[in-house]
Amino acid sequence: AEIAINLQLPPGLHGSATSRFLAVCRYIERPGSPLEGRVACFYPQGSMAIDATISTRGTDDEYDLDAVAEIIGGNETPEQLLDLLEKALRNYPVSRIERKTRCITLYYADGMHIDVTPARRLAPKEKESEIPHAKQGRPAEHRYVPMNAFAFCRWYNERTPVEDHFAKVLNKRLYEQHGVVFAEADIEDVPDQTPLIIKSVTTVALQLIKRHRNILYIDEAGRMPPSVVLSCHAGHAAVRGIGLADMVIRQARWTERAIKQAAAARRLLDVRNPEYTDERFTDRWPETQEQQRVYADELGVLANGLQAAREKGAQLEDLQAWLREKFGQRVVTRSVESFNAWLGKQVQDRGHGYTR
Repeated sequence: AEIAINLQLPPGLHGSATSRFLAVCRYIERPGSPLEGRVACFYPQGSMAIDATISTRGTDDEYDLDAVAEIIGGNETPEQLLDLLEKALRNYPVSRIERKTRCITLYYADGMHIDVTPARRLAPKEKESEIPHAKQGRPAEHRYVPMNAFAFCRWYNERTPVEDHFAKVLNKRLYEQHGVVFAEADIEDVPDQTPLIIKSVTTVALQLIKRHRNILYIDEAGRMPPSVVLSCHAGHAAVRGIGLADMVIRQARWTERAIKQAAAARRLLDVRNPEYTDERFTDRWPETQEQQRVYADELGVLANGLQAAREKGAQLEDLQAWLREKFGQRVVTRSVESFNAWLGKQVQDRGHGYTR
């Protein structure tokens, strides 16, 4: 839990993410913009929409947020649609603007960056659309890709509602780490107006699974298992009222099992949007059997290690070293120090107790 708290977007950045999101939307639609009058809607997708944002790759101070700009009218090719969005965002006041294969990325000086993906509506059904795939220098591969991120995020959020007691316990610790100290009171008295950045066991476990993946692939130049695949499996694995460690183990085994079932059938993992099966979450990863085997094995090691530590016990130093290997040196060290400080305060206040 302490590691998960240290993975959260800090409350200050959480607030600025929302204001930046709105500012980008207004800029794209401003008078004189190439997309003036053509943006039907602008909405968050991915981790931003399900409150599962963590730091990028293995860093502790970079955050990647995602948004979709749904564009109406016109008959642009995939490359032309990205051209339009790039022109609409030109001169936006950020550190750097970079064009990617499917989005335009805005980099902020404080380490946050926002990926803005253009989409065009396919059908009257809400947010059912397609996005451009246009890697520069490879025109033969340019195409539109089916997508309904809005429906997927709604599906995930419906399956992972706020778990009040869990959310308030962890949010109280999160805010206290950032200098917002609550009066000594029952957890249930945490003010309702305090934004619940941490909401459900399922989502916090998902953040830990994503962090484990980020550390695992920190030195890899290629693609890593997509966050949306892990989010989809987390949604399927969602169960209310179980412990955080149990949920991390459950999600790790869910993805491990899915990969091994695909490998046994001599095929690559195929994960679809449960709300729009034309959208294939695994269209760019895995590329080979070896890629998916390596990740499945690592998830097995994670789940087995957590289970063994809890059931058989472990020396504290050994456990800390193992956690640093799986979740990163800095964040685990901070978590251990924070936990020790909390425990010390409990002892000083004579509020501590003992368990096996």
